[in-house]
Amino acid sequence: MPTPIAHWIDGAEHAPVGHRTAPVTDPATGEVSGHVDLADAGLVDAAVASATKAAEAWRRTSLSRRMQVLFAFRQLLDERRDELAAIITAEHGKVHDDALGEVARGLEVVEFACSAPHLLKGGYSEGVSANVDVHEIRQPLGVVAVISPFNFPAMVPLWFAPIAIACGNAVVLKPSEKDPSASLWMARLWHEAGLPDGVLNVVNGDKEAVDAILEHDHIRAVSFVGSTPVARYVYERGTAHGKRVQALGGAKNHMVVLPDADLDLAADAAVNAGFGSAGERCMAISALVAVEPIGDDLVERIAERIGRLRVGDGRRACDMGPLITAEHRDRVAGHVAAGVDAGAEPVVDGRDLGDIDGEPDGFWLRPTLFDHVTPEMSVYTEEIFGPVLVVLRAESYDEALHLVNANPYGNGTAIFTNDGGAARRYQEEVEVGMVGVNVPIPVPVAYYSFGGWKNSLFGDTHAYGTDGVRFYTRGKVVTTRWLDPSHAGLHLGFPQHD
Repeated sequence: MPTPIAHWIDGAEHAPVGHRTAPVTDPATGEVSGHVDLADAGLVDAAVASATKAAEAWRRTSLSRRMQVLFAFRQLLDERRDELAAIITAEHGKVHDDALGEVARGLEVVEFACSAPHLLKGGYSEGVSANVDVHEIRQPLGVVAVISPFNFPAMVPLWFAPIAIACGNAVVLKPSEKDPSASLWMARLWHEAGLPDGVLNVVNGDKEAVDAILEHDHIRAVSFVGSTPVARYVYERGTAHGKRVQALGGAKNHMVVLPDADLDLAADAAVNAGFGSAGERCMAISALVAVEPIGDDLVERIAERIGRLRVGDGRRACDMGPLITAEHRDRVAGHVAAGVDAGAEPVVDGRDLGDIDGEPDGFWLRPTLFDHVTPEMSVYTEEIFGPVLVVLRAESYDEALHLVNANPYGNGTAIFTNDGGAARRYQEEVEVGMVGVNVPIPVPVAYYSFGGWKNSLFGDTHAYGTDGVRFYTRGKVVTTRWLDPSHAGLHLGFPQHD
């Protein structure tokens, strides 16, 4: 029987509201595994009330005590990562090994958050004027919210919540209603690690819950990851209600392959980055720009590798799993059909399922490879978010660069070359936030920050890293003078430095 999935508020499971639910499916079987309760504004208010109360005590909790909780959570997460990966595979569909990788990258951010005492030190200047000292302190905002997407149900919450908590905030997390169980599992793990009740709350829901979060007076900041139209909506509505907002949007990530590149390495990278997690990654390579004359050779090598991929249930040691829902699978298949109609060459058509190592009702689509795609085709202009890789041809480096920079997205990009000068020129000239040189998915390590340019980011700060610490704190500068009789009396002019 499908399992009821509710919420986590004030350190305990919260009873369902009961007025609306949504199905949670196992993408590899098509079976409904649970019914998630969808919060209304009243439940969001209850979660925020719990967080508001908890934030007052948590912000005054010593850094050493906060770090004890962070280190305990890090230890538990490391020990039980396989358990979390299994939950991800069951609800998202990505293969188990990929799910373990997701947990590992999230764990890196937890480890970074354990360094918060160093990052929260502030600064001190002695004697800036006669007997005057100045120091800066970083203070938590209070209650912050995280709205996370379906494609990384563990990693994206771990990008934000550990840093916000380490900085002394309380968090309201709204995961995707498509795969909510990972967030609830992590909330229980935080509780086991000793996090006080109310410092982390999980509210499941859809747009009704999102709007309640964006409009709530006691929520000071919102972190969001999702599509560009929704990111723009979250940013505009959240800032209109006086909140800090970092809203990470969509992508069309390009991989430029120069003629001097190792084509076997490039072909491996294109397949791994294009079809891992069934292409449901905001950092997936979805557009490959082949600089002639290597296009035909490279496409042939990619097609040969696609033919070796084993598609099926992520619990069966396959290479690629299903898509998240039947509706999304059908949407991606529709993009493939549109590409064929527009004249793109379907070197490999993923709608031809062939042998699938999974149940017939799973949400299957094999990898698709299009060649001779042009910039006006919808398979290039749209963020498909599925296992579809399109190849465009360029006659020169300059033409390839222009193609990348003309795209409205600027999330991630890669260049494959053995020419150090060309690589250095590309990293300087490309208008994209994250760049890989012979690295197809250049997701920064946790002590840097994740974020794109142009329509891939709304807001002034990127995710995690030092940007995350600054986003979840605000600065306060204190100017001090003690017992200085020489400055007594009335002085109406603006003070001058002594």
